[in-house]
Amino acid sequence: MDQHTEMEQSFLKLYDEFAGPIFRHCYFRVSLRETAEDLTQESFMRVWNYLAKGKTVENPKAFLYHVAGNLIIDYYRKKKETSLDMLAEEGFNPTGDDASLIINNAEGQHTLSLFIKLEPIYREVLTMRYVDNLSLSEIAEIVGESENVVSVRIHRGIEKLKKLFHYEKSN
Repeated sequence: MDQHTEMEQSFLKLYDEFAGPIFRHCYFRVSLRETAEDLTQESFMRVWNYLAKGKTVENPKAFLYHVAGNLIIDYYRKKKETSLDMLAEEGFNPTGDDASLIINNAEGQHTLSLFIKLEPIYREVLTMRYVDNLSLSEIAEIVGESENVVSVRIHRGIEKLKKLFHYEKSN
């Protein structure tokens, strides 16, 4: 088997394993199905182009999440922050086995509306940890920080989310 065929098979395996998780990650971060599909496709295209140049990747999963994360950042830089009213109009419509549990849970809807109010630095690590089920070491590699920094961000993000929840509950 030649090197190109090997790379192609390796890439297809990566795509089969992570297309769904990367899509869910993008969708949870941008809340627009078509945009999430575009970001997922672009993530895989960039990884393919990187590999096609003969470069190697030690941790393909972390690299793929890193690429997707950068594309999400670029997306938000190009587009103003979406207003909460607009998000409410569009609705939250994830797909997958766990989607019906989230959609049918009113607390989940409320938490999502509060989650969107968090600073992006906290939303990113909380999404990776609790939506993507990534380990602290995987998240640290993706965001380019130490596990300790990631752990602190997760803790602070949860605390900020709790404060938002209690604030809204008391009003």
